[in-house]
Amino acid sequence: MNINSKISVVLFLLLFMNAKGQNESAFQIARLKYNGGGDWYNDPSAEVNLLRFVSQNTNIKVKAEYKFVDISSEEIFSYPFLFMTGHGNVVFSKDDAIRLRKYLENGGFLYIDDDYSLDKAVRREMKKVFPEKDFVELPFSHGIYNILYDFSAGPPKTHKHDENVPQGFGIFIDKRLAVFYTYESNPSDGWADPEVHQDPQNKREEALRFGTNVVLWALSN
Repeated sequence: MNINSKISVVLFLLLFMNAKGQNESAFQIARLKYNGGGDWYNDPSAEVNLLRFVSQNTNIKVKAEYKFVDISSEEIFSYPFLFMTGHGNVVFSKDDAIRLRKYLENGGFLYIDDDYSLDKAVRREMKKVFPEKDFVELPFSHGIYNILYDFSAGPPKTHKHDENVPQGFGIFIDKRLAVFYTYESNPSDGWADPEVHQDPQNKREEALRFGTNVVLWALSN
């Protein structure tokens, strides 16, 4: 399937999406609020800027505003795309894990971006959601890396962190990528307003392109 065909699939999905809390033909990202003390709320401009970039560079209609949903709420089922980030700790209750699993098994998508030091907690808590599954590193040939923009060398290195190689991991339900996790990459910092992290424009553009790939892949698969 070529790029235009894939974007057409996305548009078809969006036109028939009638989720609570969203305009019928507008796509919106929901930030996942979790427990444990991590700053799930940091850089609220990130999703807004990504959505604006998606709108400007594809035919997808978006609702470019910051929206968060609590993992303990049924409201997570109103959004096809959840975004999770932060530093430090994450704690899912038993009910949270059950709810998130149900969300993902019913077609929802979760993108997790480690903003630094989130890795240990993310891996531990996602084991509560899927005890039988592990994160697997995605090959650079995976479609998420080339659905629109070319990232054939893998995730971008937006921030140094520990200066390790950036990696992208996934959890699959059957053959569908239901959870995508970027580590040592941190593209969502590049989505934030320029003055927040003072990243060069080329780094911000790279990060926004990568985020657009993630959105397109999530909605077309």
